[in-house]
Amino acid sequence: MKSPCLLLATLCLTMSAAAQTICIAHVNMIDVKKNVTLTDQTIIIDKDRIVATGPGVKVKVPADATVIDGTGKYLMPGMTDAHIHFFQSGGLYTRPDAMNLTAYYPYQQDQEYVKKHLGDLMARYLACGITTVYDVGGPMGNFDIREKANHDTAAPNAWVTGPLVSTYLPQRLDENDPPIVKVTTPEEAKALVQKELPHHPDFIKIWYIVYPGHKADSTLPIVKAAIAESHANGLKVAVHATQYETAKLAVAAGADILVHSVDDAVMDPGMLKLLKDKQVLYIPTLKVMGGYYRAMTQIQPFTTHELAYGDPFVLGTLTDLQHMPGAYDYMGTRASIHFPDKADTIMATNLKLAQQAGVLVAAGTDAGNIGTLHAASFLEDLLAMQEAGLSNYQIIRDATLNAAIGFGKEKDYGSIEKGKIADLILLDKDPVKDLHALGDVSLTIHRGKVFKKEDLLPVTPEILAQQQLNAYNAGNLEAFLAPYSDSVKIYDQTSGQLLLQGKEAMRTSYGKLFKVAPALHCQVVKRIVSGNTVVDEERVTGMQDKVLTAVVIYTIDHNKIIKVAMGM
Repeated sequence: MKSPCLLLATLCLTMSAAAQTICIAHVNMIDVKKNVTLTDQTIIIDKDRIVATGPGVKVKVPADATVIDGTGKYLMPGMTDAHIHFFQSGGLYTRPDAMNLTAYYPYQQDQEYVKKHLGDLMARYLACGITTVYDVGGPMGNFDIREKANHDTAAPNAWVTGPLVSTYLPQRLDENDPPIVKVTTPEEAKALVQKELPHHPDFIKIWYIVYPGHKADSTLPIVKAAIAESHANGLKVAVHATQYETAKLAVAAGADILVHSVDDAVMDPGMLKLLKDKQVLYIPTLKVMGGYYRAMTQIQPFTTHELAYGDPFVLGTLTDLQHMPGAYDYMGTRASIHFPDKADTIMATNLKLAQQAGVLVAAGTDAGNIGTLHAASFLEDLLAMQEAGLSNYQIIRDATLNAAIGFGKEKDYGSIEKGKIADLILLDKDPVKDLHALGDVSLTIHRGKVFKKEDLLPVTPEILAQQQLNAYNAGNLEAFLAPYSDSVKIYDQTSGQLLLQGKEAMRTSYGKLFKVAPALHCQVVKRIVSGNTVVDEERVTGMQDKVLTAVVIYTIDHNKIIKVAMGM
């Protein structure tokens, strides 16, 4: 029989935080300020605030509290992605200035998808334990998104700015509500900052791009003007400056945040001292270019985490080049581009140097760019920080407290302390020992409300069909099998013959297929969804010179694919 505490925990997990007072008892709590894990801690939450923390024997549990048993589990602050863009989907068609595929898929259609599925995007962040995001530049519509997010408990805290004050204008992006605005004089830079002020931006963003053949200081007066006007109005300034010279000039001019790594030169002691002395927040975004490379070469596989937590339909677009002849020479790009490249090595080196020098570092992904999926990409950036030489404690702090400090939000966010907003995540395993534990959040507590992954990300028959298709194209056997019932049956449509029965039989059969045909690619030519049935017309390439076409009928029950009928 379950203990009363466990019964209460079960009740809590089935009711998305109906209680006003919540107690998390007997949990291992990660103190991100001291880089220690405190055992047998009890945390009391009243409404949206933490009202008490301490050893279980000293903290009195209110009689009306809903108790979550944290025995053997690990509690840490909700995480922060300090660099995202809501106006970008993360899919193949979201940056036509980088890959112009508008002849195949209109850019406006990508934009409409983002707007229509904003609620799902937000839920994915919470499901991944990310309770705060910073959108570092987008259209004026960002301010409406912030308003919605910060009044919706099932969305992360969203701090935003408007259009980037830019020294460069990319082509083919939205001209009606542009995410990036080019300014050519200090006066124009000041005017653009002033235009954003009525919307109460949380900070201002500058895109400090230097044209080839020009000196780094050629547009510095513009940068200085934008920084001065922002600071005069009490706003921090985030700057995109990936070159050593532009980064150094921006920081000397007063930039508060560098939203990317310096990627063209290793930072010297003088630069590191400047960053530390100026208390600049350094956001490395180590993996974003890898997302572009993955799309442009079609060879970097998706992780199991991405396949489980990424928007399956956005993720699915990232392999579309394989059935779009003439759209983009990904085979030629594959032969000419290699990753990780020199810039990746420099970024990793600079991150380690910055962390060692005491520079304030925060985790960020640049989510929304091609191949960098909202929410699902965050874990990969954390693992890249680990590969760069950071300790797990350092990474956990970089993913929580440091962003709050850097953006001036540490009074309410970033650590588990009395008086702070109750943004917490509960984990089954210790992330200090294994960072992969952050990829499987047991539950998220956001503003004092409790959320489970399955409630945040309910599956539909179409989602299941798409998830297994994405995993098939990625050659990821475990992710491919995940949507299937253990007792799934696969039939030949014409004869009715049972071809395979059970997930283990599938594991054997498809495991061999993925090994002998690593270039497998399945295109859905047409899809019909009716109730619990999905009918796909599929075209499969990558099996030597064969092109196979088939109609496949998926039957779903209890959120699993229980039957597949295949007709060639």
